Amino acid sequence: MAPKTAPDASRRSERSRRAIFDAALSLVGEVGYPRLTIEGIAARAGVGKQTIYRWWPSKAAVLLDAFTDGVDDYGAALPDTGDLEADLKHVLRATADEFNDPAFEAPYRALAAAGANDEELSRAYVTRLLEPGIAVYADRFRAARDAGHIAPDTDPRIAAELLLSPFSQRWLMRTGELTHAYTDTLVDLVLRALRPPR
Repeated sequence: MAPKTAPDASRRSERSRRAIFDAALSLVGEVGYPRLTIEGIAARAGVGKQTIYRWWPSKAAVLLDAFTDGVDDYGAALPDTGDLEADLKHVLRATADEFNDPAFEAPYRALAAAGANDEELSRAYVTRLLEPGIAVYADRFRAARDAGHIAPDTDPRIAAELLLSPFSQRWLMRTGELTHAYTDTLVDLVLRALRPPR
């Protein structure tokens, strides 16, 4: 008779964690953030709510970890083909597509709204989501500046914010659609402002 092996606690914990993340992301899309509860997440995940509270202090913390799980490559560099306009338009179009996807939009919008009333969550949201995104654009603007493609006195961080802030404002406040035509126009206007002197 083969000896019994002890259950792998780490594997069981990982399965539970994954189930909790999947439950949080699906439920926030179905019921919205205000009606999302730890009890609901636990029931959907098939775990006890004490399991969730052992790992996270709130539903916002669960949702933030669920949303950022597996996005370690979020800080990957933007493409640099030597054509700044084409690179920015390509990436910003893809970003618009992502923001228009309900599976992405529901948790991201919930986190943005919850962060407005929760200072600790807001700091984590900025550190884990906003800053890495701004940084990769700033790096691309820095490379373009160093190559002489934009004005030599360009502040890469401000250039990134100049591009991303109207995009974020339009999405967050629902003042208009995030279309490819809009993102292309945004890139054109920003690059016109950053054009090197002749």
